[in-house]
Amino acid sequence: MEDPPPPLPGDAEAQLQARAAWYYYIGGMTQQEIGDRLGLTRLRVNRLVGQARTDGTVRIDVRLPLASCVALEERLKTRLGLDDVAIVPTVPDPDAQQQAIGEAAGRLLDPLLKDGIGLAVGWGRTLRAAAHRLTPRRFQASWVTALMGGLTRGSGINTFEVATEFARMLSAECYYVAAPIYCPSTESRSTLLTHYGLAEVMRRAREGQIALVACGDLTPRSLLASTHIVSECIPDLRRAGAVGDLLGTFLDADGRPVAHPLNGRVMAVSPAELKAYPISILASGGSEKLPVVRAIVRAGYVRRLVTDEATGEGLL
Repeated sequence: MEDPPPPLPGDAEAQLQARAAWYYYIGGMTQQEIGDRLGLTRLRVNRLVGQARTDGTVRIDVRLPLASCVALEERLKTRLGLDDVAIVPTVPDPDAQQQAIGEAAGRLLDPLLKDGIGLAVGWGRTLRAAAHRLTPRRFQASWVTALMGGLTRGSGINTFEVATEFARMLSAECYYVAAPIYCPSTESRSTLLTHYGLAEVMRRAREGQIALVACGDLTPRSLLASTHIVSECIPDLRRAGAVGDLLGTFLDADGRPVAHPLNGRVMAVSPAELKAYPISILASGGSEKLPVVRAIVRAGYVRRLVTDEATGEGLL
């Protein structure tokens, strides 16, 4: 097998990742063979090729549709009254599952995007994967806005970073809800919303044409549930009937916001306001998220769903 062309000048780690990905996905070499050739451990090679898949450097298209998934999509559309459903196979690795659902969401979203639209997005690993799946283009009349405040630390999946990634793919203007996801009190939330800049962003967040969101459960794997402000409230949230959150608002099994102080302090568009969007997409899956996905669909907050096969079967 011939080697790929000489690498272009650039970051050494990026070039190493590119070569490892080329050998693995194009050259058909095993990770052990790549490690022997590049002088790396198999674990290092595994991380390099895995990261290339996660960050969108490598894209894999399976063009042959899975009949069982297509049939399930049609059943869900009919039973739940949804405009569209995309189903991916269920895999045991939660990170790989989020990646697959996110990429499917990106494929569903991509043809819906037109210049002049306002795209509103949430946060999380799944949506980051969706952004990487979009076709890069220049939408000079479009804008992207976050639907919620963010965390005080960078993570690559925070609301600011996810919104930025979508805006970068579309060469569009980006707006941020420059506030924490939860304010210290309802009074401080009300005060912040009187700020002209923040009020303008929240207005845009309510007036977009397309909304793409994910949801969270109450386990430590959830981005929101792992934060200190929420983790200490988990027992109270469960007692209040919460099964998970949508844009930081905690919902019960029927999709109703639960009676908990966090819901009065959340800096985000409310789930009910998502109903005004002409196109709304929920991208989430996994067994632990089935109750909150069911709650969101049951309440009619979104019109399109991207999830995995097992979660889809559970919804039926």
